[in-house]
Amino acid sequence: MSVVYLGIGSNIGDKEYNCEQAVRGLNGTGGIKVEMRSAFYRTKPVGGPPQEDYINGVVGIKTGFSPQECLRACERIEKDLKREKSAKDHPRIIDIDILLYDDVILRTDDLTIPHPRMHERYFVLRGLAEVAPDVRHPVFKETIRELYEAVRER
Repeated sequence: MSVVYLGIGSNIGDKEYNCEQAVRGLNGTGGIKVEMRSAFYRTKPVGGPPQEDYINGVVGIKTGFSPQECLRACERIEKDLKREKSAKDHPRIIDIDILLYDDVILRTDDLTIPHPRMHERYFVLRGLAEVAPDVRHPVFKETIRELYEAVRER
């Protein structure tokens, strides 16, 4: 079983409800077990057009899915929650991103692990530091706590 950390966010509609529904969707997916979750935090949007604040959090799951299968499961949950494709950094009803998948480093046309911008994003590292502070980023070799502290100090 692999340990995978997922970022969850929403800034359209009932944001907290949308995020809770994403967690329920993960729990209801055969082959995925939610093991831990952070609180949900209100955060400012990064990039994109003017838009409402987000609610963001992180869950840790255990799964036998490959990274690609995990991505497809997350995309199914997003679709079930009525996510529509939009431009990068635009508002969305739900967003589920694979942040870390064990210590895998992967780059394909549709998936990059670890998430390519997670080390720069307070809204990701805050929740990840809550559930996995001692996990090491497989590229930078720093703990999530160290990455979080560096972003907080900026």
